[in-house]
Amino acid sequence: MSTYLIGQKTCMNYKTLNPQLRLQPCRCILGEISIMAAHNFLWSLTKNCFTFGLIGLTISDRYASIVPVRGSSMSPTFNPTTDSFMGSLSDDHVLMEKFCLQKYKFSHGDVVVFCSPSNHKEKHVKRIIGLPGDWIGTPMTNDVVKVPNGHCWVEGDNPSSSLDSRSFGPIPLGLVKGRVTHILWPPQRVTHVERKNHQNRHSPS
Repeated sequence: MSTYLIGQKTCMNYKTLNPQLRLQPCRCILGEISIMAAHNFLWSLTKNCFTFGLIGLTISDRYASIVPVRGSSMSPTFNPTTDSFMGSLSDDHVLMEKFCLQKYKFSHGDVVVFCSPSNHKEKHVKRIIGLPGDWIGTPMTNDVVKVPNGHCWVEGDNPSSSLDSRSFGPIPLGLVKGRVTHILWPPQRVTHVERKNHQNRHSPS
């Protein structure tokens, strides 16, 4: 009995002399709570990112998306000036809506995004000059071309720097990915994209 009491006193005195030992259980509990809170936060963040990612993909695939405009073929409508220091950060980024693809409803003067006829991985931004059945006059050659059914004639607003239907002819409407409606970037250029109808370039059949 005396040995037990002596051991008990010794143990109690040791804990009294070392108060940190009494804090160890509290520290363990606080550590577990912190780990659980961090785990719950990361799990919630992951779920939210995944959800917003799916929503973004759905909107981009079915309704609208943001497209960068490269080069000067559509100047001054897009990229009126080039900044070699800023590079692609100074390029216009535009909103492309896809509702027009439901019945391929386009008008003369619409700005559209389409896949290159020679390389479907490349996307170009041009303006519709002619629609199916239109006769298009080409100023460079003075030729007149009829736009076939299911096709459209596209050109850049800057003819001297544009590779368009004057080179590869009318493009199938199936290559069109959407219609440009607004400039979203840079901030100082945010605006609605106007439709410009070149009536002197086309005549109905």
